[in-house]
Amino acid sequence: MDGKIALVTGGGSGIGRAAARLFAREGAKVAVVGRRRQPLRETVRAIVREEGIALAIPADLSKPREAALTVRQVEETLGPIQVLFNNHGVFEPGSVTATVERRWDRILEVNLKAVFLTCRAAIPGMRPRGGAIINNASTLGLVAMKDAAAYCAAKGGLVQLTRAMALDHAGEGIRVNAICPGVVDTPMWRARRDASGRSLKRKTFDALHPLGRMGTPEDVAALALYLASDESSWMTGSVLTLDGGLTAC
Repeated sequence: MDGKIALVTGGGSGIGRAAARLFAREGAKVAVVGRRRQPLRETVRAIVREEGIALAIPADLSKPREAALTVRQVEETLGPIQVLFNNHGVFEPGSVTATVERRWDRILEVNLKAVFLTCRAAIPGMRPRGGAIINNASTLGLVAMKDAAAYCAAKGGLVQLTRAMALDHAGEGIRVNAICPGVVDTPMWRARRDASGRSLKRKTFDALHPLGRMGTPEDVAALALYLASDESSWMTGSVLTLDGGLTAC
C-alpha cells in the first residue's frame, strides 16, 4: 500500500478504524469519513501515533453533495483516491410490516445509496491509474434472517451493485469486490438488543459460528487489505464470505 491514497468510510470505530490503521501501517495515506467528528479524530490520532498520515472528514455520505465534497477534499488534500473501502452501515431490526417507511428509507440510504454516491464521486478520479473498491456487505446479503427485512434488502442490493460495478469498470483497471462478514464484535453489534430490550449475549453468538467465535474488526480489516492491494490484482466481482463457517451450516 506504499504511497496509495485510501478512503475508508465508517472510519470512526470498529471495522473502519481497524482497516484505516492497517492501511496506514502498510504505507497508505488514509482519509476516514463518518458522521461523528470525535471518533474520526480518535482514529486519526491512533494513526499519527504509529507515524502514519491520516485525515478526518465528518460527512453524511447518503447526501449527494456531501459525498461529492468528501471525495474532492480527499483528492485536493492527499491526492487521487486509489482505494475506497465502503464500510459504513446501520442496522435496525424489523419485518416489512413492522418497519415504518422512514426507517426503511434510512437503512437503504446508508447501506446502499451512500455506496452508490461515494463510488460515483470517486471513480472518475480513479480512472487514470486504476484502483480498488471494497464494499463491506454482510452474510445477510446472501442469506436471510428474521426481523431484518430492510437490512437484508440493502445488503443484497450491495452484493449485486458490487458485481455490476466490477463489470462496468474492469476495462478501466478498477476492481470492485465485496466482503460478507458474519457477526463481528463492533460497537454497532454491542448496541443491539433482543426483542425484550436486553443486551445480546456474546457466548450465544460465538456458538453460532463453527469456528467457535465471533469475528473481530481486525479479521475484516485483513481481508480488506488483501482486496486493496496488488496481491488481489486478478480479482474483481468477487463476493467473499468471512463468517467463521456460519453460512456453511
